[in-house]
Amino acid sequence: MELNTIVFFILYFLFALVGVQLLYYLFLFIRLALYKSPTKIIKKDEPVSIIICARNEIENLRKHLPSILKQDYAVFEVIVANDNSWDETSDYLAELALEFPNLREIKYVENERYPKGKKFVLTLAIKASKYELLLLTDADCDPVGNQWLRLMQRQYTPDTHIVLGFAPYKRTKGLLNRFVRFETFYTALQYLSFAIAKAPYMGVGRNLSYRKSLFFAYKGFASHNHILSGDDDLFVNETATATNTSIEIEPGAFTFSDGKKTWSDFWQQKSRHLSTGKEYKGKFRFWLGLFSVTHILTYALTIGLLFFEPVRWFALTAFGARTLIQYAILAPIMKKLKCFSLWWGLLFFDIIYVFYYLILGVKTLFTKNKRW
Repeated sequence: MELNTIVFFILYFLFALVGVQLLYYLFLFIRLALYKSPTKIIKKDEPVSIIICARNEIENLRKHLPSILKQDYAVFEVIVANDNSWDETSDYLAELALEFPNLREIKYVENERYPKGKKFVLTLAIKASKYELLLLTDADCDPVGNQWLRLMQRQYTPDTHIVLGFAPYKRTKGLLNRFVRFETFYTALQYLSFAIAKAPYMGVGRNLSYRKSLFFAYKGFASHNHILSGDDDLFVNETATATNTSIEIEPGAFTFSDGKKTWSDFWQQKSRHLSTGKEYKGKFRFWLGLFSVTHILTYALTIGLLFFEPVRWFALTAFGARTLIQYAILAPIMKKLKCFSLWWGLLFFDIIYVFYYLILGVKTLFTKNKRW
């Protein structure tokens, strides 16, 4: 086979890859770009149990727990599931409960020979909760304001069992922070768009709500209790359907937290998160994998074809079309999710993301999660 024939075959393959990428942007992600939050708010506030798991999180609890307790909502409780903390968490919660009687602590003291993990502690808190609607977040998360709870709960209808929220990281200086925020946006882009398309597959525990009855209907985390992580995404992956899941992306419903300060900590965190992806339902592994693979190959083949004069400009034109569509569709989404400052560096971060896919993908295959 002649070289030119091979080169043109690769070019046609690149066209196909770009076509697949454009399908994701023009038929899936555009749904989020055009999405408008429902304006209807439930007339009567339904009681809510907010649950926070914490292990030695005294500083974060001091910083963020008061704002959670001061939500503008009629009836709610806040349960801190204290997972074997040896700091001053219990003393602080007891002190704070004097001011806020709706604050409760569920304390678990772990047997060293039989460690249970976060899912066990979270299950204890859910069992102890008073109300049907549950709202989950983490100790290091801070709601934007006092309407967070109200906005997250306004999405509930009799048919709604899960509400997916957005939980970005705070903006600071440095390349790591910019990439962490971009990666968080990119993940949200996918799970929110799929949810709007009636194919929800994950949520993030930093801002996630579901019904207590749903939790018990699926026997909690029983199907994936052998996996340390996944109390959020694997639970949603198992229980979410085309009709029982809604999203809430009003800025007042965001919860912010501090991103990792070192690349090592970031890789460790993402390895833990992505290790659960292997447990998703097959159709979601396929569609997410197809998007990732075509993303990587689009860059690889475009760069490779630049070395061949007959097809160079065809390759650049195809890649350019994909990039222009990407910029156009992601602009309104980034504005909605309050991270438009990343738009200007979109192409740079998109390239970095290719290496992120490859490095983290390989790392995930050969490592196991052994942390809380």
